[in-house]
Amino acid sequence: MDLSPYRNFLVELAEKSGDFIRPYFADPGLVVETKADRTPVTIADRGAEELMRQMIRERFPQHGVLGEEFGAEHTDAEFVWVLDPIDGTRAFAAATPLFGTLIALLHRGRPVLGAIHQPVLRQLLVGDGAQTTLNGRPVRVRTTARIEEATLLCSDVLSPAKHQNGAVFDALARRVKQFRTWGDCYGYLLVATGWADIMCDPILSPWDVAALIPVVQGAGGVITDWQGRDPVDARSIVAASPVLHAQVIAALNP
Repeated sequence: MDLSPYRNFLVELAEKSGDFIRPYFADPGLVVETKADRTPVTIADRGAEELMRQMIRERFPQHGVLGEEFGAEHTDAEFVWVLDPIDGTRAFAAATPLFGTLIALLHRGRPVLGAIHQPVLRQLLVGDGAQTTLNGRPVRVRTTARIEEATLLCSDVLSPAKHQNGAVFDALARRVKQFRTWGDCYGYLLVATGWADIMCDPILSPWDVAALIPVVQGAGGVITDWQGRDPVDARSIVAASPVLHAQVIAALNP
C-alpha cells in the first residue's frame, strides 16, 4: 500500500493545526475549562481538532475520524484518522512546551502512520512502523542496555499507584539512572529520538495511543501495554528499546 499521499496530508494536518495552536501558547488570557471527566480543555484544543476534521472531510470524505474533543465519526471506514489536538493540555495551559499534537491513520483498525508534533519547538516526528523521522531526518531509539543506565519518563508520578502496581513502579524508578516527568506525548518523542530510554503511562485513551505505535516502532523501539501485550486498543503503554523493554516489562510484572 502506497502511504505517500496520506503521509503528505498528515504533515499538512500537523502544520495547519500547529499554526492554529501556536498563538495561544503562553497567552495570559487563555481560558482553561474543565470537562465532565475533570480534564482541562481550551479553545486551542477544540479549534485545532475542528480544523483537522474539516481538512479530512474535504480531502478524504470517505474516511472516518476519532478525536478527543468531538468523538467518533464514521469509524467503521477502511481508513480512520485519530486526533488528539493537544496531548498535555495541563502543560500547554501552564506555558510549558511538554505537549504536542497526536495524529494517526488507521487502516482496518491498525495504525499505519503516526505523528507527534510540538508546534512551539517546531518538531515534527512522523513514523510508519518501518522508519521514523524528525523534521525529515531519520531517528532511532538509543542503545542503553541496562535499566540502571536508563532515563525513565512518566507523565504523572501518582498515576502508577492509581491504575497499576505502584510499588513495583516505584522500585523501577529507584533503579534507573534518572527519573523525570517529561511526559505526555513529548516523552515518546524523546524516546524515539534517543534522548530518553523508557516512557511509561499506566492509563491512556485511544486518541493518546494510536500515533505512538508507528512512531516508536519506526524508530526501532518496542511499544506494548503495561503487561507486554499488543498496544492496539491498549489502555496503558510502555515504550523502550528492545533490550530495555523486556527488562521493564519483567520489572513491572514480577
